[in-house]
Amino acid sequence: MHDASNRVWPHDAAALSREQERLAALTPPPWQPGGEPFLVGGCFLAFAPGEQGPGHAGDHGWAAATVVECPGLTTVASAVVPCVVGAAYARGQLARREGPALTEAVDALTIRPDVLLVDATGRDHPRGAGLALQLGAVLGIPTIGVTQRTLLAAGDEPGLERGDRAPLWLRGEVVGAWVRTQRNVRSLAVHAAWRVDVDTAVRVVLASTGKVRAPEPLRRARTIARKSRADARATGG
Repeated sequence: MHDASNRVWPHDAAALSREQERLAALTPPPWQPGGEPFLVGGCFLAFAPGEQGPGHAGDHGWAAATVVECPGLTTVASAVVPCVVGAAYARGQLARREGPALTEAVDALTIRPDVLLVDATGRDHPRGAGLALQLGAVLGIPTIGVTQRTLLAAGDEPGLERGDRAPLWLRGEVVGAWVRTQRNVRSLAVHAAWRVDVDTAVRVVLASTGKVRAPEPLRRARTIARKSRADARATGG
């Protein structure tokens, strides 16, 4: 079992907070798709039964990453790595729990994505740099956060048609958008993160979403992670 430490991540809460503040103050050049096709990655960490939620240091998980070609939504690469996480979850400190493992999963891909979707926030964060943003900075890949709910940001619901959107505000700044990815389904929070602004984030999420609510790169990474967890349980691993 890997310890998910291929890249350097802050090991204590104070150091992580300082790094988040540093990253939030940066203004790296913005990224946009250079044309079609483009490659959208997704990553997800599934924890062992009973170790989800806030959890503890030493919890076990399976971190998966995929790369999907858009348009067409064909999977061109995938990887999964077992891991042991180094921290419990604390508000605004998800990076300590999941960052190293997700880094290792993306590093294990044989094809590098142009942009990466992360189940975490970006600018919607107490210090302006959630896991989605920090993971992009560590990996050197533009990133977008996609979550079920916001952390601090607030905004009205969008219309009911696919593609409808409404801004998410935090401290007077638009940091993301509620986006309706399918008609009459619950909207998703789409977050600006590393080198990706809100408009580009929404465009990429809609381009990588098929017939279900979740973008395909994230959905497929989640499926792979959960299958690996089930396989490990079946074999006693």
